Amino acid sequence: MYSVGDSYEIEFCFNQEQVNDFCKISGDFNPLHWDEEFAAQTVFKKPIIHGALIASVFSRVMGMEFPGQGSVYLSQLSEFKRPLYVDLVYQAKFTVISIDPIKHTAEIQTQVFDKERGKLMVDGVAKAMNADKF
Repeated sequence: MYSVGDSYEIEFCFNQEQVNDFCKISGDFNPLHWDEEFAAQTVFKKPIIHGALIASVFSRVMGMEFPGQGSVYLSQLSEFKRPLYVDLVYQAKFTVISIDPIKHTAEIQTQVFDKERGKLMVDGVAKAMNADKF
């Protein structure tokens, strides 16, 4: 059983091929995500990773690692504070901030940090249900 304050961390990195694959899967072909010439003309200066692709890391962890298999990912609120770029290493951190033992749910802080600089890139809160762990 998990308690308030329990946490979990993973590192991840996406390459441009994975971002291009996500364009195909999602149908989001915004050139900001794949076209270097287009992105160079924007405030970002180079292609950025889709926010939904970053959020997929949260889904993977919630369903497979923390709290893990058997979990139902009920909601996610995310604030994308800075752009994320391909081929950089990021650290995702998950911290249990509240538990409702009657409903077997927990609120989990979901954050992404730039591993090299330690800057907070994404900040959010998810809600998950797992009868065996909350």
